This record gives sequence, structure tokens and C-alpha cells, in this order.
Amino acid sequence: MKADKTERRNPRSRGLDRKSSLEILRILNAEDARVAPAVGRELAKIAKAVEAIVRAFRRGGRLIYIGAGTSGRLGVLDATECPPTFGTEPKMVRAIVAGGERALRHAAEGAEDSARDGARDLRRAGLSARDVVVGIAASGATPYVLGAIEFARKKGAVTVGVTSARRSPLARRARIAIVPDTGPEAIAGSTRLKAGTAQKMVLNLLSTTAMVRLGRVYENWMVYVTLTNHKLRRRGARILEEAAGVSASRAEHALRQASHNLPEALVMLKTGASAAEARQYLERAGGNVRLAVEAGEKKRAAVRSRR
Repeated sequence: MKADKTERRNPRSRGLDRKSSLEILRILNAEDARVAPAVGRELAKIAKAVEAIVRAFRRGGRLIYIGAGTSGRLGVLDATECPPTFGTEPKMVRAIVAGGERALRHAAEGAEDSARDGARDLRRAGLSARDVVVGIAASGATPYVLGAIEFARKKGAVTVGVTSARRSPLARRARIAIVPDTGPEAIAGSTRLKAGTAQKMVLNLLSTTAMVRLGRVYENWMVYVTLTNHKLRRRGARILEEAAGVSASRAEHALRQASHNLPEALVMLKTGASAAEARQYLERAGGNVRLAVEAGEKKRAAVRSRR
């Protein structure tokens, strides 16, 4: 059987075990430098997937990552970071890993061999046609992921495949195939290296861009960051100062009035609204801060014109 590119021996790293630490690092670093351009070549496909994710969110659907081993853990990492970064509900972006929670800390390589388990786990997650399922597998041949993708297709959900193998079953079966060609690994078959880095970059792009499109970011400020500790409260206050162009004392005062809800405080400062009014603007805008600010500014302008 012909090995896919991720399994082949890399000529640029031959004799790796005879190199010094610095020489090994230079080889690994040079290989890593190939990842971003490979992801860049897939941006049109990534944009197509983002649009599907945004549509799913707007109609109450979810983004569901599913994978095994490193791929599954990277999905869990991205999903876990969405609530504190973008203020989303935990169920909005969900990750499923072969072998369950134990597989997050311990190798469970055998769990990836069952296509039936992949379908079963999506069924248990209550998959619907409103959801987007992103299957992650460097080789594109992981049975667990393929079983999940097949189940998702039958349910009518949009399917996305993230793989490093263009001719793989995953690339063929997913509606949208994102295939960064990262080539052979420095250590043959160790896809936690370049392939894993590419997966991490793609997942970052998918979730981050979707959240920006939903208005969970204002300009380029992380306005939905959860203010759960002293460091984050200080960060929130700084963001508010810059985004609203106000003094530190005014920012702190607005945050207190908004019960430390950063988007609400920002809408208040940008529009002159009360906390209750800012909350209403955000609710009507579906949490989109830009639209909430524009609605508040429009109302303020209308009030001024009547005077």
C-alpha cells in the first residue's frame, strides 16, 4: 500500500538522530515554516466553511468538531476556548474525541478504529441538520471520523473535512475539504508536528472568523472576554478605554453600571445609553456589538434631530 504524504520519509530530516540540538531545532523550525503557506492556499475553502458555520449559528445550530488522538484533542482545545474568548454558550461550539474524556490525557489509539462509534457519538450529541460537523484527521482515513461524517451527511448537516491528504476518504466524503499540504513530517508519521500545527491553525481560523462575523469582536478588540479574574478585569477595562476612547475612571464606572458586562458597557459609552437600553440593543442585534452600537447611535441622532 502506498503511504500518504504524512507517512512518507522526509529527505530533509534524514540522519536526525545524529544531529546536535541546534541542528535538530533548525530542521524542525524550517519544516514548521512550511505550514502557514500550506494553510494559506486553503483560505477559499476555509471561507466557504466559515460561511456555513455562521449560517448554522444564526439558525440555532452548532459547530461540532470530531476527531481521534491529537486531532480530537485540538478540536477540544478550540471548542473550550470559545466561551471565555467570545462569550458563547458552551454548547455552541462542541468537540467530540474518540475514547471520550479519558482520551484527552491518555493515549486511546484503538478508539479511532470504529466507524460505528463515530456515528454513535454524534447521535448521542443530538446532531441535527442545523449543525456543521468538522471531521479532523491528518491521514483522512480514520474510521471513527469517517463514520461520523457519513452519519452527519445522512442527517443533512454540513460536513467539513480537515486533513493533510488530498485524495483521502475524508477529503472525498466531506462537503467542504480543507487540505493543507504540509508534506512528510520531520519524524515520519508523527502528525502531531506539521499536520497538527496546520489543524490548529485551521480550527483557529474557522472559529475566530465565524465569531468576528457574528459581531463577537468589535474592531479588533476582544470585547466578549469573560472578566472572571483580576487580570481579565484589568484587560477588559483597558479594552473599554481604547474602544470607547474614554478615561480609565469612566471605563471602570461604566463596567460597574453594566455589572462588568464588557459589551454592554461599550454600547453605553459609545451611544450614551443606560445599562438597560444597551442590553436591549445587544439583544435585538443578536449579540452583535457593531450592530448594537449603530442602533444606539442612530436612535441618539434621531432624538437630537427632533430637538
